[in-house]
Amino acid sequence: MTDEATAAHRFSRPPRSFTDGRDRAIEIGVADDADSEAVVEMYAAYTDADRAQGIPPRERRDVAEWVDTMLDDGINLVAWHGEDAVGHAALFPYDDTAELVIFVHPDYHYAGIGSRLIRALLGAGQRAGLDHVWLSVQRDNHVAMNLYRSVGFETTRRERNEHEMELDL
Repeated sequence: MTDEATAAHRFSRPPRSFTDGRDRAIEIGVADDADSEAVVEMYAAYTDADRAQGIPPRERRDVAEWVDTMLDDGINLVAWHGEDAVGHAALFPYDDTAELVIFVHPDYHYAGIGSRLIRALLGAGQRAGLDHVWLSVQRDNHVAMNLYRSVGFETTRRERNEHEMELDL
């Protein structure tokens, strides 16, 4: 397989089903407006310790507005455990790039959900014709940075409190 063909198949496309590291059935699918309330519920359960770079917002009404904006403006995926949203990831295209955000409910950390969710999101981005993605991550969020590196992101800028990372799809 050529490098170009390998890159084209590097990321899975949603929908995806798998059993996570804690033996829970997880489904990853494309999110739409009908999923808004379940995603808001996921974020409403976040504590201050779960927030990064000021997101998700603290107040429920702000969370709902933020989620609706993401669902309107981006490519969104949700990881489901039964009827519960347990992960959310989105790409926001503009110009020749897209910004990536990803969150996994704290009760579902360290079970492989983030890894599967980000790969499915990048696959959805490829399907949408995106060829470059970037993100910003808190410098001390080593778990997230390791996740991003595992799919090929490279640090392109270091600041006092955060790193910017990029990936060519």
